[in-house]
Amino acid sequence: MYEDKGVPLWKKYSLSIREAAEYYGIGEKKLRSIAYENRGEDFVLEIGSHLRVKRKLFERFLDNTTSL
Repeated sequence: MYEDKGVPLWKKYSLSIREAAEYYGIGEKKLRSIAYENRGEDFVLEIGSHLRVKRKLFERFLDNTTSL
């Protein structure tokens, strides 16, 4: 599993698109699409031009989603 500076993904507050793709088993292209379509939702974090996914909030989103 991808780790950055020794912090495991499951402990991180937010994940890059690349990290989220690995963690959730969803393609990077699909994750970018989900993030762009849901701009303004609590699980999307925009830092400049970079998108990040707030891990716990995105898990709630996935729990309530029946298809991607």
